[in-house]
Amino acid sequence: MEKQVSLDLLKQIESGYSLPSLSPVAVQLVEVALDDSSSAENLTALIETDPSLAVRVLKLANSTFFQTRQPTTSLKQAVVKLGYQRLRIMALSLSLRDTFPMGKIGALDYEQFWHTTLYRALIAKSLAAHVRNCYPEEAFIAGLIMEIGLLILFDLRIRQDAEAPPIRLELLEDLISWEKKRYGVDHRQVGEAALKYWRFPDTIVRCQSLYGQAALSQDAPVLAKISELSREFSCLLSQENAAFHTLFQDAEQFLGLDREIINNILMATFDEVQDIADNLSVEVNKERDLMEIMEKANSALSQISDKISAHQEITGTVSLPSFDSLDDRQSIVEHTLQAVAHEIRNPLLALSGFARKLASSVDPDSKGGEYAKIILEEASRLEKALSEMTSENR
Repeated sequence: MEKQVSLDLLKQIESGYSLPSLSPVAVQLVEVALDDSSSAENLTALIETDPSLAVRVLKLANSTFFQTRQPTTSLKQAVVKLGYQRLRIMALSLSLRDTFPMGKIGALDYEQFWHTTLYRALIAKSLAAHVRNCYPEEAFIAGLIMEIGLLILFDLRIRQDAEAPPIRLELLEDLISWEKKRYGVDHRQVGEAALKYWRFPDTIVRCQSLYGQAALSQDAPVLAKISELSREFSCLLSQENAAFHTLFQDAEQFLGLDREIINNILMATFDEVQDIADNLSVEVNKERDLMEIMEKANSALSQISDKISAHQEITGTVSLPSFDSLDDRQSIVEHTLQAVAHEIRNPLLALSGFARKLASSVDPDSKGGEYAKIILEEASRLEKALSEMTSENR
């Protein structure tokens, strides 16, 4: 019986029943943009009927998101610049954002949801710019609306559930498992049904059913990989025990992107976030968020330092020995050295690169700049310790 109720709910959503009402202009814009006979004048005239949307479209066309030299001074220029399909999806996304409230209601913190989602979208856009067969703007939209089903399911089921725990989007698979057990349906299924009704591109809709390892499998579409990896990176802002260095490893393994590119992406995200946040009416404090990322980096460095200290206690040394100083009778110590060096090398390289990028990208006299300098000094100290341990500077 419960399974049938869940199936009925999905069918209702696919038909538009129980879905939030979108802006009438956004709905019309979808129809006009899909009509091959439509012109830029048709779209411009339609957008002009919604002054708020017109202002935001023009602002978006002039934002750092599109990075063009010449300013866009008219709505028609903005329409041409954005393109019909991109404009259609952007209008839908803006309307979706406007449909839902802000603040904290019951188990869901809307502010945190949109805050994390915006970072995810920007990181997805930058990741897509470095890989083949994926449009950056499409990746941005995919990242922005990937968890939209959660807001819908919250309205339909979770809001009235007095036993619902605080929703933590960073624990996606745990959340989906809980939803299935509790309601017989999860928010990704709801999102897929809703996006089909709203006529989002199939490439974006398909990503709804792919998350976790399924999204990173060999056969998964590149957009699904990008969306999943951007989710991992956005969790740096909200997940206390986020494994900083594994994000770099995953980006290299699944997208072929090296540490330098990822560092550039992270810095570019902080450069762009305020502009886009204002356009979407999302509250963002990029200085505070940057400090949060630095805290994660510093915590990861502390863990590496603890591993080296633990090694010193095991070997009974005050300073780190090198492999060259070991004789044949010290095979156990050598094995320990090798294990420690292997465990900390990749995380340390990732964090050192990030620290250097930070130090070169922020104002050295600011609080963030001072903190970045401290992190860089600690990273350099640990690099030296690793080098001495493995005789890499012989």
